[in-house]
Amino acid sequence: MASDKHKLSLEREVGLLGAVSFIAGTMIGSGIFISPQYVLSVIGSPGASLIVWGCCGMLAILGGLCYAELGTVIPESGAEYVYTLRTTGKVTAFLFVFSFVNVMRPASATGIALSVAEYVVAPFFSDCTPPQLLVKCIAAGCILAVAIVNSLSVRTATHIQVVCTVIKVLALIVIALGGCVMLFQGKTGSVNSFEGTNVDVNSIGIAFYQGLWSYDGWNTLNFLTEELKHPEVNLPRALIIAISLVTGLYLLVNVSYLTVMTPKELMVSNAVAVTWGNKVLGSWGWIMSVAAALSAFGSLNGTFFSGGRVCFVAAREGHMPDILAMAHVHRLTPSPALIFTTFVSLLVLIPGDFQSIVNYFSFTAWFFYAITLSGLVYLKIKKPDLHRPYKVPIILPIIVIIAAVFLVLAPIVDSPQIEYLYVALFIFSGIIVYIPFIHYKVCPGLLTKLTVFLQLFLEVAPLTAYRPE
Repeated sequence: MASDKHKLSLEREVGLLGAVSFIAGTMIGSGIFISPQYVLSVIGSPGASLIVWGCCGMLAILGGLCYAELGTVIPESGAEYVYTLRTTGKVTAFLFVFSFVNVMRPASATGIALSVAEYVVAPFFSDCTPPQLLVKCIAAGCILAVAIVNSLSVRTATHIQVVCTVIKVLALIVIALGGCVMLFQGKTGSVNSFEGTNVDVNSIGIAFYQGLWSYDGWNTLNFLTEELKHPEVNLPRALIIAISLVTGLYLLVNVSYLTVMTPKELMVSNAVAVTWGNKVLGSWGWIMSVAAALSAFGSLNGTFFSGGRVCFVAAREGHMPDILAMAHVHRLTPSPALIFTTFVSLLVLIPGDFQSIVNYFSFTAWFFYAITLSGLVYLKIKKPDLHRPYKVPIILPIIVIIAAVFLVLAPIVDSPQIEYLYVALFIFSGIIVYIPFIHYKVCPGLLTKLTVFLQLFLEVAPLTAYRPE
């Protein structure tokens, strides 16, 4: 597929407003409606939980600034994949795309789908915990529904994304305004309380995992740099504007939760927004359940919608099977990649729960963020003369790398769990795939026949016929 690299030309159609909307719309999803209870339960106190949320936002902003420089120095789509490919080499890049396709993308989809399901059933189980079998069946139905929509029509998927983005922003504004009204009325709740704060390394690391889940998507724009107008200007501006807005909104929403609910109510709530709605909106509280479910559904749709770009870029370098990088000849949707993501997501859903899925996703994501930003430090030291339309002080990527290393090691060192070892082993098992199939380019005849069969059966064409959604 390497020869196809020069046949592809993605049009630059995304301006500053679109870029800001894309980042904010991707970041705001299921996390802010479900993660606050986990952050509070792990860190132990309302005051400390607000500090965690603020620090998560600051870390996302610093990471975004560093990615802005990477995006202008290496103006190609693909984010971590293309940055590691150009700085640390093919093996690291392959390990990223291997982990992205098999762990990060399916884990993200599964976690969001579980959030949708929790809010769908919340009004019917207000006084007890909903059956996990029911929650997982609804989550599976959401995954299948989104996969089908994205496979059939890009336009329909886009319309769903727009509607859900409007709903999620309105829902957060309502919650934030409700909290502000409470504060002006002198009802500060437990916002200032630091009693019971857990300061052990594991608790801090897990709390950041849960908080950063809500900020995930801050690097979204780097996946489509080749489609951004004037990236040297719009990339850093969009990142700063979008992440700052989301951080401010998240802090206001958390303050609102804590002014309306006691810490105990927040920690035992199966659906935080529903509990908030019942207390503030009374009989209209069910509206928050619908809004939160649609918000998470929009994020799930966006996860599937944007997933094809990494396959697209990796296929240009020969790091992905041809079939996963193909698109339907009539609908122009990356249906093979969607089918594969759906299959793996359903497998992850069977044994997984929301908190564990988020922890393993964050562990993997921040492992690769550290590697990617190490590449930026390498470029600054070894290639200082590179053209840099936008640059940050070298201390910024170093700070984020230190934070990323802490986030990766904290849960392992302080309270080791065998599951993290399994995730690490799976990441590095990509080397077993890389050596024969990528380095030595071994291609079994059966794989070729299977590719041809699936191409005909699914009516898909190679990347040269694939257009960005």
